[in-house]
Amino acid sequence: MERKESILIVDDDPSIRKVLAAILEEKGYNVETADTGRKGITKSKTKFYNLALIDIRLPDMEGIELLTQMKQTVPKMLKIMITGYPSLQNAVEALNRGADAYIIKPLDIDDALSVIENLLEKQRESLKMTQEKIADYIETRVKQLEREEICK
Repeated sequence: MERKESILIVDDDPSIRKVLAAILEEKGYNVETADTGRKGITKSKTKFYNLALIDIRLPDMEGIELLTQMKQTVPKMLKIMITGYPSLQNAVEALNRGADAYIIKPLDIDDALSVIENLLEKQRESLKMTQEKIADYIETRVKQLEREEICK
């Protein structure tokens, strides 16, 4: 089944980018990769991604900084930090700066997919609720305008 969600992988390790991209594409996601934080920012400014997987250590910036900058480019994009250098301080800082999840390398692919799929499902539900609220608002507003027109 082809999915509409797009995922950006930002990691300096080519093997991690390649393996994650292959697995996610096999699951039906549209996947793009970047090997630096700057490239990740550029991509997030030019294309919408539902989710980004961000390595905490990148050659040109810390993943926490990238997380903050990506939040400014696409506030609703889900962001998952991935790291081979876990620490409580990194986890807390990442979550405080807007990460939606924190995954430790080496990745357990089943667990990582579960986290990704659960977050994307919540995003889909949120979008559906937002669309329903907008539709309800429009319907109510049309009825109000119709009544105002009748009362004139």
